[in-house]
Amino acid sequence: MARIAAMASEKNLTIALYSDDSSVRSSVITALGRKVSAELPEHKIVEFATGPALRLYLDSKQSVDLFILDGEAVPEGGLGLARQLKDEVFNCPPVLVITGRIQDNWLASWSKCDEAVMHPIDPFTLASKVAGLLQSKSVIKA
Repeated sequence: MARIAAMASEKNLTIALYSDDSSVRSSVITALGRKVSAELPEHKIVEFATGPALRLYLDSKQSVDLFILDGEAVPEGGLGLARQLKDEVFNCPPVLVITGRIQDNWLASWSKCDEAVMHPIDPFTLASKVAGLLQSKSVIKA
């Protein structure tokens, strides 16, 4: 816990948010605010409307602490993108996917994501899961 508190004075966290739907991106940004937990530093959210834009960002060696991917995005869904990230990114940061239905939980498991939430986005659930993922990532780094 002390390591997490020490991180609060270090650097801002970076969350990569992928959805082709600007209203979904807006909902996530509103739900997360600037900080999801008192133990974590502020975060910045980098938005992506396409899978290729997200890949280009990663190819430029930008640091990401968490991915939030919309499983309902088109033409490339966030579930397939999550699996690709987990398979191809060395020491892949945690991935949270947003699914459309409870029946999509098996797809979330297939995608190798670390957490899943459902549309419509519940701000409290999303913020809680994001905080948990970022804190577990921070503890692992310690």
